[in-house]
Amino acid sequence: MKCQIPLRRPRVSTLVATISVAAVCWRLLVNHTPLTPLVFNISDSLPYRVGWLHRGCYSPARGDFVVYAFNGPAVRMKPGLQGQPFFKKVAGVAGDIVQVSGQQVFINSAPVGVAKTHTHDGKALRPTNAGPIPDGFFYAQGMSADSFDSRYLESGLVPITNVIGRVTPLF
Repeated sequence: MKCQIPLRRPRVSTLVATISVAAVCWRLLVNHTPLTPLVFNISDSLPYRVGWLHRGCYSPARGDFVVYAFNGPAVRMKPGLQGQPFFKKVAGVAGDIVQVSGQQVFINSAPVGVAKTHTHDGKALRPTNAGPIPDGFFYAQGMSADSFDSRYLESGLVPITNVIGRVTPLF
């Protein structure tokens, strides 16, 4: 008597998991720009992990959450940062005044962060320059003390042209 082993069809959950892993690999290794309106934040830079991306040109307003393609001065030392999507809060807009006192950074006299002196791997960091935010730029702020944002000269102010879209945080 022959024992017949029933053939199993792949479960839908296995198929979904495979497609999800492939999409994540594509996103991380090939194309860093978000392809769907759903964006994920895996860092501690903001208290939100998932957001809805509204693509398109617009002028960021103070308090907005945005995703932008990174193109700060740090790309000279770390070319892999070029074009990486950064998810940050807009803390300052054109005409606002950036002030620096030691490592403490302020916008219009309100504290927005303390610049660390070195990265986790020992590379020197410098606080941003003081002065007015010029037209066509904004100050991007992460909410974590470890966030790499406009408080650092190596990140810099963000050109509005680098904005991919505004984000509505979901959770």
